[in-house]
Amino acid sequence: MICIILVAGHGLILEDEIKLDTSGAYCNLIGVPKALLPGVGGKRILDFWWDAINTRQLFNEAYLVTNANKYKHYERWATAQDFPVENIINDGSTTPTDRLGSVGDLDLVLRNKKINDDVLVVAGDMLFQDHNFDMAQVIHYFKRKKGELAIYYEMEPSENSASRGIVEVCSTTNRITKFFEKPTPGMTTSRQASVVFYCFRKETIPTIGSYLAAHPSVEERNFGMYMEWLVNETDVYGMKLPTGFQLIGSVGLADYEKWLHYFSDKQLQQQGKEQYTKRAYARIGLMGNPSDGFNGKTISLSIANFWAEVTIVESNNLVLVPHPLNDPTEFGSLGDLHGISRKEGYLGGLRLLQATCKKFYQYCNEQGIALPKRNFTLKYDTNIPRQVGLAGSSAIVTATLNCLMHFFDLNYTDLPKARQPQFVLDVETDELFINAGLQDRVIQVYEGLVYMDFTKELLDTQGHGNYVSLDVSLAPPMWLAFIRNPSDSGKIHSNIRERWNNGDEEVITAMQQFASLTDQAKEALETGDFSRLQGLMNANFDLRRQLYGDDILGSENIRMINLGRQFGSSAKFPGSGGAVIGVCLDTNKLKELKAAFQEEGFVICDIIPHIPSPPTSRRHSLKTPTNGPS
Repeated sequence: MICIILVAGHGLILEDEIKLDTSGAYCNLIGVPKALLPGVGGKRILDFWWDAINTRQLFNEAYLVTNANKYKHYERWATAQDFPVENIINDGSTTPTDRLGSVGDLDLVLRNKKINDDVLVVAGDMLFQDHNFDMAQVIHYFKRKKGELAIYYEMEPSENSASRGIVEVCSTTNRITKFFEKPTPGMTTSRQASVVFYCFRKETIPTIGSYLAAHPSVEERNFGMYMEWLVNETDVYGMKLPTGFQLIGSVGLADYEKWLHYFSDKQLQQQGKEQYTKRAYARIGLMGNPSDGFNGKTISLSIANFWAEVTIVESNNLVLVPHPLNDPTEFGSLGDLHGISRKEGYLGGLRLLQATCKKFYQYCNEQGIALPKRNFTLKYDTNIPRQVGLAGSSAIVTATLNCLMHFFDLNYTDLPKARQPQFVLDVETDELFINAGLQDRVIQVYEGLVYMDFTKELLDTQGHGNYVSLDVSLAPPMWLAFIRNPSDSGKIHSNIRERWNNGDEEVITAMQQFASLTDQAKEALETGDFSRLQGLMNANFDLRRQLYGDDILGSENIRMINLGRQFGSSAKFPGSGGAVIGVCLDTNKLKELKAAFQEEGFVICDIIPHIPSPPTSRRHSLKTPTNGPS
C-alpha cells in the first residue's frame, strides 16, 4: 500500500496574518508552511502524521506533494525526519490561480510515480486531537471491507457542519450512503464529519482521471466534491476515529490559536482522565421469566440491595485485577482450596472482564471504530450472591462495557442503548458459553422497572425488542429470600431449549402463556391491583413448575416457594433458581414469613428498588469547554 501526504495548498490567510502579527510570538514562523507549524505540545503538525505513518511497515512507499513555493521547506524537513527526498513531488504551482486542487495533486503523484497499488491519502496540515490512534486499525479495516474508506469523526457541538464534508453512514454495513460537501442548513442532521483521510483500492484509481476529465474547473477538484461523486459510483465505507480534526489550510491566526489550544486542552483531559467507576445492579424477574429466551415478554426490576461495580483507570499496560475473594490465587491449605473450588467452582469474575474487553475490541473493529492506543487497568467488586439467579455475571459485564465506552469516548451513536443488552448477552453466550436470555441485560442497561417484549418479529426487524420503562413506584413492597450456600454441583440441566428448537407444542404454548401473564401483570401494576399481581406471580411459577418439573427446579427452591405461600404470600423465582421473591400484603404475616425463612437457614430481606438517575446524553462523553472554538 502507498501513502500520499498532501501539503500543496495555497491558503495564504494564516501565513499573511503571521507576517502582520506584532506580538513577536510568531516571528520565527514567518514563511513556514502550514504543515510545519507547531501542533499540540509544540511538535510540528506534519511530524505527528509522519510518526503515525512511519510505523510497523504498513506502507511500501510514502510520497509528499507540495507546491513550488514551499518545496525547499519540505526538502529540509525530509532530510531531518528520514523521509526520502526523492519522494517529494513538486506540483509546479506558485499561486492559488494555478493550483491543481487536492484531487489533481493526487493524480499527479499517481502518474509521476506510476502507482498501481492501494493508496492512503491524508492532508498533512491537519490538526488532530488524539495522537494515539492506531494507523494499523485503519489499514486492516480497509482491507477487510473491500471498498473505499473515508475517515470521519463526531463533531463537537461548537463546530459548524457547513464548513465540513458531512457523511451519513449505514449503522449495519458502515457504508456511506450520502456525502454532503459543506451542506447548507436542513440538508442533513448528521454530525459526522469526513476529513481528508481516505483509502482507495487500486481498482478505483482510474476514477480519479475520469473525475478530473469531467470536472476541469479547479474549484471542483477538491476531495469533498470528489467523494460526493464517488459514493454514487462505488461502495465507500466509513470508519470513525474517536478524535477531532481541523484542517488549517484556510483559517486565520486567531482560529489556528483557538484550535491549537482546544486540542491541547483535550489532550490534557485525556492524559489526566480520572478513574471511572460504573455500578450495575442485580435484578428480579417480576413476571414472564424464563420466556425472554423464547420470544416472550417479561417485567423486571433492578434492585439496590445488590450490585457489581467496575473501575477503569489509565495505565502503562493493560491490567485485569483479580478479585481477592472471587478469583483467589492464594489459599490457606490444600483443603481450603478443595472446599472453595467445590463450592464456587473455577469461574470467577476475571473471565468476565477479559471476555468483555475482547468482544468490545471485536465490535469496534467490525463497526469501523478505531480505538486509540491507550491502556488501562480494570478491577471489579460485587456483593451479588452467586448462583442464586440474580444476574451477577451480566452485572459485571454491563458495568465493564460502560467503563470501556467511557474510557474510549464512545457514545450511543457508536453502540446504541437498545443494542447494548445483545452485546452483553453475546459476551456471555459466544465467549463464555453461558446459557441466558436478554431480560437480565436489558434491565441492567435500562435500570428501574422495565416491561420487555421479545417477540420474534421485533427481534428480526429491528434487532432488539421493545423496552418500556415503567414508574418504579408502581412496584409493590416485596421480599427476597435465597439459599445461603448454593452449589453448582449436581444441578440437572433441562431440555427446554432443545424442545423449543424442535417446535415442541407444549413449550411454545407455555411461552405464549408467560407472555400473556406479563401483559396482565403490567395492567395490575398500572392499576395498583396487587392482589391480582399476587395471583399472576403464583401462576408464573406454577406454569414453570409444570413445564420444567421438580427435578429441574430443585427441592430447596420448591421448599422456599411453599414456605412463602404458607403465609399468604405470592412466591416465584426471580431468575433461574436459588432465590424466591414474593408479595405479602399482610404485614403481620410478613413478619412470620421472615422468621420462618430465617429459622430454616435461608437469607431473607426486603427488596429495595433501584431508582435510575435522570437520563443524560452520551452523544459526547467529554463536555465541550466553554472557551472552545465557535
